[in-house]
Amino acid sequence: MSSETILSTENVTKYFPVRKGLNPFSKEKRFIRAVDGVSITIRKGMTVAVVGESGCGKTTLARTVALMTPPTGGKIVFSGRDISSGRIDRTELYKEMQMVFQDPESSLDPRMKVGQSIAEPLRGLMSWKKDEIDEAVKRSLKAVGLSEDYAQRLPRQLSGGQKQRVAIARAISTQPSLVILDEPTSALDASVQAQILKLLLDLQKEFKLSYMLITHNIAVAQYMSDYIAVMYAGNVVEYGPTKTVITKPRHPYTIALISSAPIPDPTKKNLLQVEIKGEVPSAITPPPGCRFNPRCPYAESFCSEQNPALEEISPQRFVACHFVQKTA
Repeated sequence: MSSETILSTENVTKYFPVRKGLNPFSKEKRFIRAVDGVSITIRKGMTVAVVGESGCGKTTLARTVALMTPPTGGKIVFSGRDISSGRIDRTELYKEMQMVFQDPESSLDPRMKVGQSIAEPLRGLMSWKKDEIDEAVKRSLKAVGLSEDYAQRLPRQLSGGQKQRVAIARAISTQPSLVILDEPTSALDASVQAQILKLLLDLQKEFKLSYMLITHNIAVAQYMSDYIAVMYAGNVVEYGPTKTVITKPRHPYTIALISSAPIPDPTKKNLLQVEIKGEVPSAITPPPGCRFNPRCPYAESFCSEQNPALEEISPQRFVACHFVQKTA
């Protein structure tokens, strides 16, 4: 695996303004703090999985990295270029960065044939002739395990797994270096999910792709990723090598999250029997201090006074907890 960094974020934030109540003339400024100071690094050829409960900000982080929504603050560096300023050539950016969305049903135009959908980014981003685009469409379909005749089909003629294969073919057609995968299998039948995950791993190896994987599924993260970033209420609370984080989690939220993952064997029980109590905090008025403190079994009064920084507790292992020694 290369040590070259393909993507890094530094204290990235994304706030969405909201008004108080129904009064359109209210001057009180309030924000949904969807992403609140996230720093991650993805090296060439590796996969970083961003995991957490629904509403933790992981999809917003992905959309912010892809500049589908501009960051409120912080810095995003992609292939050595600061793309967070907005003063960039989007055409050049999207040649190298593509995204696969959660629901292939909504990400494919129902009126466009498969070949047209795959060719669309090529026509917009690449200075290629028609025969070069046609060849790239065929090459992309073959790479995802579909024959050339699929280029003439409409999305309604495809199964869910085939639609997602088309979406993946479209994403790799520009020969990107980074692909953002936003819950790429959660909308698929269980029998198809494993096929798509294996396909993504095969494509990564063949085309030397880097992945940013957004998922709530610990098993998917374990199968796909080299590193895991655990998000809670807009913050990364734990980051490190996948195997280490899953076998020995150190943040109380990570422990509870892994504990809640089902084990497909009725004769075995999860060794980490920790229940997450309480409710997910408001993204508009998060609790003071550590955002997990109202639900944390280890919390003390100090936890509600200061939000802990993400600190390195061992090589390439980071945890944001005032009392991380309690989970050792």
